[in-house]
Amino acid sequence: MKTQFRIAWRYLFSKKSHNAINIVAGISAAGVGVATMALVCVLSVLNGFNRLIEDMFSAFDPDLRIESVEGKTIQLDSIDDITHLACIDVLALTIEENALVRFSNKQLPATIKGVDTCFSSLTNIDSIMFDGTFQTFDGAFERCVPGVGLAAKMGITPYFIDPVRIYAPQKGKQINLVRPDRSFNEASTFISGVFAVQQAKYDDSYMMVSLQLAQELFGYGPQEASAIEIKLTQDASAKEAKKQITELVGKDYKVLDRYEQQADFFRIVKIEKWITFFLLSFILLIATFNIIGSLSMLIIEKKEDIRILQSLGATPSFIHRVFLFEGWMISAIGALCGLMLGILICWGQQEYGWLRMGAGYIIDAYPVHLQLTDVLLILLTVWTLGFIAAFFPARKAKQQPKKP
Repeated sequence: MKTQFRIAWRYLFSKKSHNAINIVAGISAAGVGVATMALVCVLSVLNGFNRLIEDMFSAFDPDLRIESVEGKTIQLDSIDDITHLACIDVLALTIEENALVRFSNKQLPATIKGVDTCFSSLTNIDSIMFDGTFQTFDGAFERCVPGVGLAAKMGITPYFIDPVRIYAPQKGKQINLVRPDRSFNEASTFISGVFAVQQAKYDDSYMMVSLQLAQELFGYGPQEASAIEIKLTQDASAKEAKKQITELVGKDYKVLDRYEQQADFFRIVKIEKWITFFLLSFILLIATFNIIGSLSMLIIEKKEDIRILQSLGATPSFIHRVFLFEGWMISAIGALCGLMLGILICWGQQEYGWLRMGAGYIIDAYPVHLQLTDVLLILLTVWTLGFIAAFFPARKAKQQPKKP
């Protein structure tokens, strides 16, 4: 094996009688390098956007969330065992229900989220406040905190003194067609602030109120909620905590981590990443076709050398491996150069923000996040395609007839 590799190495860098062979080999390596660099950069940017949006969601979503498998209501006393777990830092009841929000002559459907007094400790809600402050009860009046999109549609700001009215159908009762106004629970709140997650799911439809107001509005008991949200301690593992809590709450409840709470979004991001990977891999496949031309020309150039090797006792498999190594080295050199250049570009973008996004975006430059798994996958893909491209010309090399 070592002998074949040394011969292939000498063939790759030795001077040929036709300079075009060296040029084609260089173009082959350059094509593989550019495609590899593109894979590294594009996947790193997708990872950067994924991490950016994950950080946005983490300001609103808890570490873990417990929901009922059937129905919408959770009884806190039915899963009281989890309150004693050492991995839990903050535990809070929350209620999410749909209601009609009205201000002045405007009304819109919205998702009302009733949160406990410790919600600001449970999440980083203060970091995403667009205007005003996060407050659901000031000691005298009920307060609400809508998303920036919902506030814009309703035309409300924290500086208005008029109340925001919330209407919700009474739980377990049918609508009275004669007096439909009597079929709804009504509550009045005053806006204290506006939050912005930078995601339409929350910004355009969510409004947060106190847990007590939500319980009265939607007919929940004092120990009832639609979900239990948990913040873990700093040294706790989300995976281990989820497993431990799942065993305690039983099969009637499901425990969702941050990825599972936004499963649809992260599934779309993952699909987008894989589609991008396969599209760029197809471009890489086209680039590796140059290896076929380069090896075919080299085989023609080295016909006499092949016959000499055959006369010295070289087997067809020996000759096959020589040119197989030749093609593999072309792809390997291109892959390593492209990989190093891609990593250098990603590092520069991360440190200096060379590529700007322009005005009006939440960040100034394109985010990048290089993952080791992506690097290994790219190398494996490049070398596999290079091996396939080199296989068929190398197979023809071993079929060269011996000199009579």
